[in-house]
Amino acid sequence: MPLTPLDIHNKEFSTGFRGYNIDEVNEFLDQVIKDFELLIKEKKEQEERVAILNERVDYYKSLEENLSKSILVAQETAEDVKSNARKEAQLILKEAEKNADRIVNEALAKSRKIAIEIEELKKRASVYRMRFRTLLEAQLEMLENGDWDNIEQPHADSAVTVE
Repeated sequence: MPLTPLDIHNKEFSTGFRGYNIDEVNEFLDQVIKDFELLIKEKKEQEERVAILNERVDYYKSLEENLSKSILVAQETAEDVKSNARKEAQLILKEAEKNADRIVNEALAKSRKIAIEIEELKKRASVYRMRFRTLLEAQLEMLENGDWDNIEQPHADSAVTVE
């Protein structure tokens, strides 16, 4: 069991022949008691300070651990966001490519259809021109033919009777 200042104060020494000077011993013991009390007080203060510092260290360790976990979560989240963004970008790109292919294919189909319609219209125009030319030539031939004089005079055979 450790010594206390009270133990030192209450300690009695037996006196012998030619023993120590009692006043010097008591004076020395008083000084030892004061120093011992001071050391005990300092020790207690140091222990309290160590306890406070240990609490702070524990707090900072906890804070460091939480920050480390938060950083890991943030890194994982950032990686997830990057990964999702890459996937979404790929999907958007594929969709855009599909749309571009569809638009190009539709444009080609319309272009082919229009080309076919143009050819059909050219054929119709050619046929119409030939028929119109034939009609005009026939009309011109009729004009040049001398049958116009006969048309103006009625035929005797074909008398029209009006009732």
